[in-house]
Amino acid sequence: MRYGPRMLQGSLYQGYLYSYPHKLAYRALPPRTLRDVWRVEERKALSLYAHVPFCEMRCGFCNLFTTAQPPTPLVDRWLDAWERALHATIDALPDATFTDFAIGGGTPTWLSVEELSRVLDGFARFGADLKAIPGSVEVSPTTVTSEHAAMLVERGVTRLSMGIQSLDAQEVAAVLRPQAESDVAAAVRAMQDAKIENLNLDLMYGLPGQSTASFVDSIDRILDWQPEEIFLYPLYVRPKTGLFRHGGSAEDEARLALYRAGRDRLLEAGYEQRSMRLFASPTATSNPSDFADPDRNLVGVGVGARSYTSSLHFSSRYAVRNAGVRAILDAWMAADPAAVDWGIALTTAERRRRAVILRLLDARGIDRAVHGSDPFDEVPALTQLLDHELATWDGQVLRLTAAGLERSDQIGPWLISTDIRGRMNAAEVQ
Repeated sequence: MRYGPRMLQGSLYQGYLYSYPHKLAYRALPPRTLRDVWRVEERKALSLYAHVPFCEMRCGFCNLFTTAQPPTPLVDRWLDAWERALHATIDALPDATFTDFAIGGGTPTWLSVEELSRVLDGFARFGADLKAIPGSVEVSPTTVTSEHAAMLVERGVTRLSMGIQSLDAQEVAAVLRPQAESDVAAAVRAMQDAKIENLNLDLMYGLPGQSTASFVDSIDRILDWQPEEIFLYPLYVRPKTGLFRHGGSAEDEARLALYRAGRDRLLEAGYEQRSMRLFASPTATSNPSDFADPDRNLVGVGVGARSYTSSLHFSSRYAVRNAGVRAILDAWMAADPAAVDWGIALTTAERRRRAVILRLLDARGIDRAVHGSDPFDEVPALTQLLDHELATWDGQVLRLTAAGLERSDQIGPWLISTDIRGRMNAAEVQ
């Protein structure tokens, strides 16, 4: 079924543009060094990121760069290689300063408390004042212990984010994610006992067998924990994932009805909608979308971590299947940690399009005073969003309407340039 104006074709759920260009647009680059890449780039007010490519299990919907149940020797080798990569990055940016930091994955709390402390120690050696800037870490219900939570808060982490997806046992089993509600409750208790400033919990809609009643019931039960943030994600069944061979996602009508029910329940509970996915309570002090600020360069350390300069986005290579992930891990651990050979150079037009897309998909919208130019000059197609009441002007700020926000996963892909779309469509993922 087709939704909305004619200029938006196909499904409402085409892709989540949490950044731009998408990693599927990355290709082999002429070899360069970190020092060369960062020589003429802004090195103040940076974001700092580390990727931990390990999990206790791979959920059926997961297409992240991670491997499940890694043997201890592999984790030891990875951590040693990560520290070598950190030293190479420090050497390339000796005068860097940071405004925020994050550790994602994978599941960072798959690491022991001591191992995860080494990552934070590395950030501190880089000059990041962990207790003075916001910091976010991803966790999971069966890996985040009271010791993890206490250490992370003591070191300066201000936000812990945990995927729950559902509190219905049949629904999580259907997406190949065995999970006990008692483990979820214990993890929440551990993080709140540690006095985490911002707790985020993720839920999914469109799961096999899920109803509006069961989805809202999961929301109501996590509202009892009063998390500062709640993300609502539509289920995507992507190639190479465990669910892909079992069938597709729920129909658009079903996912849209679930989204609206969840959105309305959270708004009724006093949460503010900050994007299609993010809802924040009045007590929330973080804004995770700031990590994708188009004006801020990002320093990623290690395999699976992306780095953004004004003119180049780069990372290690990407895979989903375990064999591909392990091959990339092995190659990365043996490679020169200062080498940059995979990514995409951004033209001026793509840099401007990136800023338009990321700001538009945030509920704060595109403020002309911040943006510094007319977004319609950079992406003329935006006028069609106004014509179809999917966006509106609020003074000098262009924002998506409620109808536009719920179509974010259709509008974002629609705004991808022809060149980037072609690169994404031609990508081969292991």
